[in-house]
Amino acid sequence: MPNIKSAKKRVKVIATKTMLNKAVNSDLKTNIKKANLAIESGSENKVEAVRVAMKKIDKAAAKGILHKNTAARRKAALARKLNASA
Repeated sequence: MPNIKSAKKRVKVIATKTMLNKAVNSDLKTNIKKANLAIESGSENKVEAVRVAMKKIDKAAAKGILHKNTAARRKAALARKLNASA
């Protein structure tokens, strides 16, 4: 455990940021899974599900939770699946 006041604060700040990042990552994974399921099942709202997932990916990349190339790769994979199913 840190003894210096600023180091103690950093521990608290890092814990808070970690929780927020986990929440964003969890939501992101959930939306990607929903989009993949919608594409595979051929539901009528698959375009909307993919749009929502891509928006979440963009937001995560903007916040620095995902690297921009990782975000682009995940979006491209979703687009490929969607276009292949159409």
